[in-house]
Amino acid sequence: MHTVWKGAISFGLVHVPVKMFSATEDKDISMRYIHNVCGSPLAYVRKCPSCDIEVKWEEITKGYEYEKGKFVLFEKEELEQLSDQANKNIAILDFVNLTDIDPIYFQKTYYLSPDQAGGNAYQLLMTAMRDTGKIGIAKISIRSKSSLAAIRVLDECLAIETIFYPDEIRQVSQVPNLPENITVNDKELTMAKMLIDQLSTPFEPEKYTDDYRVRLLDAINHKVAGEEFKVAPAKPETSVVDLMAALQASIEATQPIPTDPGKPPAKKRAPRKTAAATGTEDTNIPVVTPKPKKRKTAKTKETGA
Repeated sequence: MHTVWKGAISFGLVHVPVKMFSATEDKDISMRYIHNVCGSPLAYVRKCPSCDIEVKWEEITKGYEYEKGKFVLFEKEELEQLSDQANKNIAILDFVNLTDIDPIYFQKTYYLSPDQAGGNAYQLLMTAMRDTGKIGIAKISIRSKSSLAAIRVLDECLAIETIFYPDEIRQVSQVPNLPENITVNDKELTMAKMLIDQLSTPFEPEKYTDDYRVRLLDAINHKVAGEEFKVAPAKPETSVVDLMAALQASIEATQPIPTDPGKPPAKKRAPRKTAAATGTEDTNIPVVTPKPKKRKTAKTKETGA
């Protein structure tokens, strides 16, 4: 892996030299803009609209627009003096519980490995954090960007995750159209909890795939091979107005089909996905849309939903 940062972790007077490596990678498939007349990829030109000329990198500086059309300019050296990029020390400010941090704060994860002769101090910090169940909160500057960071133990490695500052998190109160003063029907709540219970399972990240990327790669391979490629249109789903009926149908769809003792057992059916439909006029509660079933089911009783 490529080293993206070198420095040291410090807690108290203990100094741990470390190297940083990116723990994640972007698997998005890159597309370029193409001139559909001749098939050439488009080039992006840094052009000054006033001088009407292409601008070289050495003639470019940075500026902040404090009023419309008015800028204050900064040289590269000035920005470097203001940044904390020269500081290669990750000073742990506090030790906290991981459960105290809401996931909304997390940005990007990096791995840390010991550098030079820092193996003993690295192992000491990792063991102490694992035994106490604590994570360290620190500040770090990466590529002139200053961030808070959480240092934690991940398997047999220290990991550091950049996290947002509190003033970078938007308040929930800014979200429009949140429901207010809506009474939840007790029967519907019981059914919803039952459905959640039936769909609950241990988290197994390996079973989830990027379906869009798989389909796009398949389409690319067909086109490279000169084959015709078409995607079947998605089957429209029928909206279910009755919330109770939607919950009942969803629960039934997640249950295995009973088998005849004289016949070999049928394969377990995978949970059927449901789609959200519009809320009813009376309750304004969103409902889910089950796919139509081929097997015969008991008629659902009407409720006051």
